[in-house]
Amino acid sequence: MPEYLAPGVFTEQVSFRSKSIEGVSTSTTAFVGPTRKGPLSGSPEVITNPGEFERIYGGIADLDFAGGTTNFMAHAVYAYFNNGGKRLYVTRVFIPQELSNGIAAANITGAGTTRFVARHPGSGYNGNVTVYEKRKLVTDATRNNAPDGSLLSLTVGDADAVAQPARKTGGIAPFNLTDGATLTLDIDGSEETITFNAVNAEVTGEAVGAPPDTTGLTFTVTINGAEQSIALPNGATPLQDIVNLLNAEIRHAYVTLNANQITVGTDLAGTAASISVNQIDQLGFTAAANKEDEGDGNVANIESVTVGEIAAICTTAALDVSVATNGDGHLLIATQATGEDVTLGFNNAAPTSVMTILGLTAAPESGSDGATQTLYVKNGSTWSDTNDNPLAENPVGTQEIVLFNLEAVDADGVRASYEDLGFISAHPRFVGHVLRETPTSKSEALENLYYYDDNAALDAFTLHQELFAAANISRFTLTGGNDGVEPLATSAEVEANSYADALDMLETIDDISIVAAPGHSALNPTTFATVQGQLVGHCERLKYRYAVLDTPPNQTINEARAVRAAVDSTYAALYYPWVTVANPLWRPGQDNLPREINLPPSGFMTGIYARNDINRGVWKSPANEVVRGAIRFERDITNGQQEVLNPEGINCLRFFFGRGYRVWGARSATSDPEYKYVNLQRQMIYLQHSIFNSTQWAVFEPNGPRLWANITDTVNSFLRNEWRNGALLGSTPEQAFQVRCGRETMTQANLDNGQLICEVGVALLRPAEFVIFRIGQKTADAQ
Repeated sequence: MPEYLAPGVFTEQVSFRSKSIEGVSTSTTAFVGPTRKGPLSGSPEVITNPGEFERIYGGIADLDFAGGTTNFMAHAVYAYFNNGGKRLYVTRVFIPQELSNGIAAANITGAGTTRFVARHPGSGYNGNVTVYEKRKLVTDATRNNAPDGSLLSLTVGDADAVAQPARKTGGIAPFNLTDGATLTLDIDGSEETITFNAVNAEVTGEAVGAPPDTTGLTFTVTINGAEQSIALPNGATPLQDIVNLLNAEIRHAYVTLNANQITVGTDLAGTAASISVNQIDQLGFTAAANKEDEGDGNVANIESVTVGEIAAICTTAALDVSVATNGDGHLLIATQATGEDVTLGFNNAAPTSVMTILGLTAAPESGSDGATQTLYVKNGSTWSDTNDNPLAENPVGTQEIVLFNLEAVDADGVRASYEDLGFISAHPRFVGHVLRETPTSKSEALENLYYYDDNAALDAFTLHQELFAAANISRFTLTGGNDGVEPLATSAEVEANSYADALDMLETIDDISIVAAPGHSALNPTTFATVQGQLVGHCERLKYRYAVLDTPPNQTINEARAVRAAVDSTYAALYYPWVTVANPLWRPGQDNLPREINLPPSGFMTGIYARNDINRGVWKSPANEVVRGAIRFERDITNGQQEVLNPEGINCLRFFFGRGYRVWGARSATSDPEYKYVNLQRQMIYLQHSIFNSTQWAVFEPNGPRLWANITDTVNSFLRNEWRNGALLGSTPEQAFQVRCGRETMTQANLDNGQLICEVGVALLRPAEFVIFRIGQKTADAQ
């Protein structure tokens, strides 16, 4: 109570109106599934257009697990926004390969101790980082204005004639070589030879006697992380016939027979090769046999040798050369030494095929003489060169501050640029600070595609040499990023993000109303069924969400019915069949790509839900709406087929001549007749969530008639507004809703336990699913 202690006039602000209830959004959607890139942890960011999705989670290119898989998530995002969606949250599913964490990287140093590394796993990070040397002229008066850690170049002589190394330019990587291929370099008249080595991964079983009986058996082998299963013939079969069958069916591998022993090996030769054969005693691969192997050599894949691998081999051989790519992406080999006496060539006596493949010529090239350049680093007020010799007080020559710009481009063409970077940690814009491994903010983590990893702690002189030894522009290609293996419903791996993990990340976001997992129905039946149950359970547990479910692709009518039979929830709706669209990846002449692809309907339907809610309201069923982007459906549904599917709660997508491609179903996947239609449960969710959010002020208020009246007026006003908007059934408010809060809804025990109970009844609008006109004859009255 206010206190009045001194005489005077007092004014007080009070409220004579009930609190208002603001309706919550019902169109905000969440997708879970695999993408080409993006974060695996933390609270997801809201996405408002496809461009934001591509920047954070990658483009629509196929995922690289299971031999190439349609990127259903990315296509679903485009379908969602194309059909009217506005706000979308995405959580990523990623299961790492057994032999790879899926993170792309590019070595700056030959030993790989200094690298550019992708911030997250994914094939979308297999891009490149290009650095551009940048110089700014300074004078004695302005030199010391540079910050600590700055790199200064002092050039004595003609600055346009700086001594240069001998260089040889070759082709564009990767290069297809063979095991044992050699390349002989002629450096200042001294020959040095490097050899490219690569060994296949290979497993040999024990000797088999009589033709084995392989009835009902399957030969299972994992090649380079991808599992393959081949059904073996029934009955006793000669080993050679089995080997011939395996060779015909197996991919990326070969099978041979020698002295009744079967050998399986990878086509890939190099350290990236791996093979594992499941136990099958009939073919000699017993529990005691060594059934797995890895490739070996000094390259990952002898048929796809990178510039970084050539650089590493030269470093291992202690050759006095640097290997990098020039601004056009061509192989560039240069001597470390500079001057016109320095030469670099390749010996014709060595096999010329390697020179041809690498695009190199034998004729030696010479370096050039020029001005003398010395680099100095600033430490406090002192400038020192690499031997700690100080800079003269008034040096003679051209003084330039050396910086560099960096441009990162991922595999989908998303770019990030950074200017005026420094070479050492003392510099305020040191590349390791700008592209730090552990970001200081979430926006920094999302915007920076890659980070700078320097385990060698290079000094400024060495980093400048590694970046710009051959030219003032260098490009580093990141490789090794992958999309893992086929997603799992649950996983105990620390580095994995299963569907269960992805759904858990959505629980802290309050404004999500619609949830889907585009593409999960294309997974193996066990994973599909489990994920479908997780989606429904997620929505039922959180109460204020609705799940949009897909049938698997290429389903018959009975198969779709079987999928529906496994679900019974008022919080979910099932749609059938898949939607056929033009393949955005197809270009004229690309016959290896299909012109059309089939996509799960959930991406389209969630957008239609959002469009319907925004344009009409959540009380209007999301049916008889056009499916934008469809060029047809995976199969045409007839009236007779829908008469089978519709009563079971399977919502069909159908084509009607003159009316286009439409959603022709509005039922929940439930056996509960009270919430048969999609809009009924979603409207109840909307009403409950709105009232819940806007009555939090009532908690801990005195539980008496004043509070009861305030609650009653608040809810009455909200529901009256809903009735006026046409969301409730009834010609008067009394017919449309009722609100009771008082002694008639609460016992003394409720009051003693601090419970306020308000009973709200609403008359919801059912959709006019069957529009019936009764037409008959009548006799005209004579006039």
